[in-house]
Amino acid sequence: MTTETLYITDLLNASIKSIKNVISIENSISKPKRLDHTFHINYGVLIGFVGEIRGKLMITGEMPVFSTIAEQLFGMPLEGEMLKSFTGELGNMIAGGISTDIGNQGVAIDITAPTIIEGDSNLSGFTKGIQIDVVFNSGQEFSLSLLIDQ
Repeated sequence: MTTETLYITDLLNASIKSIKNVISIENSISKPKRLDHTFHINYGVLIGFVGEIRGKLMITGEMPVFSTIAEQLFGMPLEGEMLKSFTGELGNMIAGGISTDIGNQGVAIDITAPTIIEGDSNLSGFTKGIQIDVVFNSGQEFSLSLLIDQ
């Protein structure tokens, strides 16, 4: 296995662990799938990885799924600017968990501030990408994508 493949596997495992720790809504996680070098986004959060691993974490989905997660965590649904702020914080919590897990394995990694992406967008410029879908019992879902730059 190449170092890049090991990093992707480690990031994927840390992502699944972080999702389970942050979101207590019962869910199932799909098998990973490779991403092409461009993919489409309507709403989500992007957080960069810097250090020994350079890349991005993208969490994308419809706004109502993020509102449902907020309601589960805070006891009330969010909308508007509060929902955007929460989406960024959810990304921070998941990316922070990933960074901590990878750091505990001896890999120097840190995260950047979250960027909210809203509207019809395409993301490109990454070397390798892998995506998992997190599906909740309600049928709502979001996708978590790991995009490696190196």
